[in-house]
Amino acid sequence: MRKAELPDHLKGVAFALRTSDKAGVTRTRTRAKDLLPVSRGIRVPLSAQPSGADSLRAYTEVDDASILVLCSAARVLGMPVPAPQEGDWRIHLARRRGFAAPRRANVAGHRLTLAPDEIMEYDGVRLTTPARTWLDLASMRNVVDDLVVAGDYLVNSHGEDFPFPRDPICSVQGLRDMINRHPGLRGIRKAREAMDLIRVGADSAPESRMRLALVAAGLPEPVLNHVVRGDAGLPVLWPDAAYPGHRIALQYDGEHHAREDQYQRDIERAEVSARYGWHEVRISKNDLRGDRPGVVGKVRSALAFRAESARRAGRGAGH
Repeated sequence: MRKAELPDHLKGVAFALRTSDKAGVTRTRTRAKDLLPVSRGIRVPLSAQPSGADSLRAYTEVDDASILVLCSAARVLGMPVPAPQEGDWRIHLARRRGFAAPRRANVAGHRLTLAPDEIMEYDGVRLTTPARTWLDLASMRNVVDDLVVAGDYLVNSHGEDFPFPRDPICSVQGLRDMINRHPGLRGIRKAREAMDLIRVGADSAPESRMRLALVAAGLPEPVLNHVVRGDAGLPVLWPDAAYPGHRIALQYDGEHHAREDQYQRDIERAEVSARYGWHEVRISKNDLRGDRPGVVGKVRSALAFRAESARRAGRGAGH
């Protein structure tokens, strides 16, 4: 006998039986072999490869009291997941204090004290707000740098002078307010320390780690969101980070820079940098590895070179 077709909104996603009930799908159909019972009351079509919200929505649909939290909420929001949780693919669900912690297959259950405005719906998933998700990550086995990277992602923005203007997901003040709300929360000291290092303008986790490595080595902190202007004051360069006083532009080359089209754009960018008197320092992922990352030596050498060039120019002008 041919199986009944699933409604379009249930194809390719994990769904709760209560959701399929509302859609008129019979329980006999939900027991068919083409649907995998991944948890009590939840099915996933075998042909589907759901990700993000599509893979997790059912876990909040199946129980009105459950909220997605911690690294599971972070993944839905697109936040960089701290290194200790990268391999943790359990689903972190919480209920408010007074309820039992969720218990089901592949679920890490929690009980949290959550204010109503610390819970939101995002792409059909009930989860903690970005600021609350960030603060909860401080309660896990995360180092301060991991929290800075996640915080940088949330507050990142670019103005109208950038090719792709961007609004922040939440503000720096929003993170501070969340910290002030929960002075006794586990990990609060770590969160406060990270808060002092979060900056607006980092487009990626490697860019954040680049800046943190330089600061940790005692080098001056580079400027983010700096725009280099050319003729008539028009923007010509948008460095990932910059030392404007030395005219040094730091550019992080991610994996996409290996593509031919991006490679050509990188050449053109270097030519523009030179034309306007800027020295470009290109950083790769290898430059961020280890206890003594190579980025430190590269930037230290560039700063020394530019300082010596300025000193010679000044001496020549004196003659």
